[in-house]
Amino acid sequence: MKPALTLLDRTLHLARYPQRKNETLQAWDAADEYLINHSHDMVLDPQRPILIFNDSFGALSCWFAEKGPVTSVSDSYIAQQGCRQNLAANALPDVTQLDCLAELPANPQLVLIKLPKNNRLLTWQLQQLCHLVPDDCIIIGAGKAKEIHTSTLKLCEKYLGETKTSLAVKKARLVFIKADKTLAKPMPAPKTWDVPEHGLILTNHANVFSGESLDIGGRFLLEHIPQNPSLNNIIDLGCGNGVISLKAAQLNPQAKITSVDESYMAVASCQENAKLNLDNPEQIHAIVNNCLDGLEADWADLVLCNPPFHQQNAITDHIAWQMFCDAQQVLRPRGQLIVIGNRQLGYDEKMKRIFGNVKKIAQNSKFIIYLSGK
Repeated sequence: MKPALTLLDRTLHLARYPQRKNETLQAWDAADEYLINHSHDMVLDPQRPILIFNDSFGALSCWFAEKGPVTSVSDSYIAQQGCRQNLAANALPDVTQLDCLAELPANPQLVLIKLPKNNRLLTWQLQQLCHLVPDDCIIIGAGKAKEIHTSTLKLCEKYLGETKTSLAVKKARLVFIKADKTLAKPMPAPKTWDVPEHGLILTNHANVFSGESLDIGGRFLLEHIPQNPSLNNIIDLGCGNGVISLKAAQLNPQAKITSVDESYMAVASCQENAKLNLDNPEQIHAIVNNCLDGLEADWADLVLCNPPFHQQNAITDHIAWQMFCDAQQVLRPRGQLIVIGNRQLGYDEKMKRIFGNVKKIAQNSKFIIYLSGK
């Protein structure tokens, strides 16, 4: 049975997505509980929108789904899929799901924000709201008390309005914000910088990893991407802004590159970078997905992968496991998986279990690049 969130004599059965056997992590946290308990007595207009930002697996969306038209805004495809599954499992009405680049519904009455760790994403969302919310809109943020820093509150003050905090409950805290329309500014353009040694110009939307420079792991992997005229189908799994896709496309102009990420902002950045850097931008096909779900088996020649080791705020290795298993499925016979990771993560053991073989092809003081063949 799915774990149950029981508050205020009401119970929801909620699961994380993708669902795994022997899951030990909840699909909600103390900040969700605090928001629900604080908001349950509010008198809400059934016609005006409720906006929910960064709902990890739909706990807030499920709780408020019957209280008015709910719009859930998230950059995470996985979070959105989790929300859909939990709504269906609890026989609740659908909510509108938007990515962080979409236009928001007008005249919201209540805004609930699970405060993201990424201050660039938080700034983006605060600026969106400053343009949007009416004077009577209630805005409440929530997060772990230890992650709501003075800098977090200053961002809220700077980009949205007067900010106050609650006492901590179960190590969670609420943030109350009163919008000040005089603070509204034009939405910021994505960050752009050069990578001259590879002849690339990169642009990043707010929630993309390493948002203001090329990360050191990506820089190392760029030096070890194969160039081979027999490579026809290459996958960049966890593509981020698409820098690995771009280099693979430059080295292998005959190849079709499929760039996959669960972040909508990452995929949008990848698409824009293809237009900035390639004579034929259509060489790169960027998609949002949960790893390689639903892709055809036995067709890819090469998968390039820099796995994340966290989901939402939880440190985990199950994403790497899924990425490697999915790669094994989509690779053709003799196809190859190339993975970069921090030295301590032990990806070689996982790759050997799945593929039966693994070798180091490069290493430095921080990273190791491994190769497995199907």
